Amino acid sequence: MAQAEDKGEENHVLLVAFSAQGHINPMLRLGKRLTAKGVHVALATTEIARHRILKSSSTDAKAAYLVAGIKLLFFSDGLSLDYDRKTNLDLYMDSLGKHGPSNLSALIKEHYTSPKKLLCLVTNPFVPWVSDVAAEYNIPCAMLWIQPCALYAIYYRCFNKLSAFPTLTDPDMVVELPGLPSMEKEDLPSFVLPNNPFGSFPKLFSELFRGMEKFKWVLGNSFYELEKHVIDSMCELYPIRPIGPLVPPTLLGLDQELEDASVDMWKSDETCIEWLTQQPPCSVVYVSFGSIVVLPAKQMEAIATALKNAKRPFLWVVKPPEFPTPDGAGQLPLGFLEETKDQGQVVRWSPQTRVLSHPAVACFITHCGWNSMLETICSGIPLIAYPQWTDQPTNAKLIVDVFKIGVRIKKEVDGNMSSEVIEKCIEEVMVGPMAEQLRKTAMALKAKARIAVQAGGSSDENIRLFVEEITSDSREKDDSPKVGNLSHEGQDKVRDKDV
Repeated sequence: MAQAEDKGEENHVLLVAFSAQGHINPMLRLGKRLTAKGVHVALATTEIARHRILKSSSTDAKAAYLVAGIKLLFFSDGLSLDYDRKTNLDLYMDSLGKHGPSNLSALIKEHYTSPKKLLCLVTNPFVPWVSDVAAEYNIPCAMLWIQPCALYAIYYRCFNKLSAFPTLTDPDMVVELPGLPSMEKEDLPSFVLPNNPFGSFPKLFSELFRGMEKFKWVLGNSFYELEKHVIDSMCELYPIRPIGPLVPPTLLGLDQELEDASVDMWKSDETCIEWLTQQPPCSVVYVSFGSIVVLPAKQMEAIATALKNAKRPFLWVVKPPEFPTPDGAGQLPLGFLEETKDQGQVVRWSPQTRVLSHPAVACFITHCGWNSMLETICSGIPLIAYPQWTDQPTNAKLIVDVFKIGVRIKKEVDGNMSSEVIEKCIEEVMVGPMAEQLRKTAMALKAKARIAVQAGGSSDENIRLFVEEITSDSREKDDSPKVGNLSHEGQDKVRDKDV
């Protein structure tokens, strides 16, 4: 019997993810929720992911092939393992789009005795061609949208030309969309701006959103109570069904012994937890800009100066650049560690879930990656936003004007941030007039996130409905998109709770 089918003959779903950790882990957590509903799940991604997982000394070899009962399968993206995919992003995406479909098709033939045993393929936005592979085998396809539902609505309206967006002749126009506040250029995702330097992504999203009929379901890594207005705004266009937050179970108040479905591509420094335990409650400023962002030396210096002058305990994650540059990007200023040795701690990578849930942490200075934001929302921690690119500027807008759980660091005219502005933001969130209300709002959203994933909650019901639909004889039903947000009756129940 083929490798991916040894758990049973029926009810198989194959998840397909882009090779970044922030794309794989939400998929794995969706897989864990599907297995809890009786579905057998495997996840396929590219060989570079296996290489990075095995390279991480925090992960044993077995974890590169099996995570929380979900089998990991791998296919080639057409490039060698030592190819610099980050620097050559457009070439990487072109190669993945060219070689991915045939290699994924070969993987399906190898691991499934009959592709018809697959109830559904689930992809994410950065490998949209998976829907074509699904069509090749007459398998229904779903998309897991891994950014906020607000971004789904923005991209859908932009690439289907349903709303006006900035152009070369009008680059500073204000964008007005249903379910969202007015957005200026600095609030929009970089891929809809006319000066976006990455040509492959607007092309990818344009093809994706003009071909949405290829997806029978769109699932969202969010929850209805967090983004209900924008979710409702999409119901008559192409609905999205929120099934999140897809975060570690400990952040949702679930069984502490429950295994998280995730992979680690970098080894965490666990000593920071011991250090946090020695700090007073609600005192520590946590700083992390994720695994991809590398800040210029001038911005690193601004953060270092602000943390030092704030005279508050801090934990700063500084991941060394994979390809160091002579200009000092991503590196600490000389002398900073010695000057602050009694005030804070710097680590190469942190166990972020444990950090955010630690009582010593007061706020989080973040690049506004969606996974980090969801983890923070589920921890009830206020945020200080410093977005960089892609969805992050819009996420920062959501933090301040929609979720109301943080503040945003405003850039200077030259595009950098000043240490004075950072320090002011820290004081605002810690002890300013807004501080108490920010914490109350953050804690309220934390409670709503937990309710959403509990039995009968909005996200749990959407997962149940999805499983019910894929396990029915979907090949004999119509191929129209499914209602994105419970049934109308279910939506009414959610609204009644909010009244």
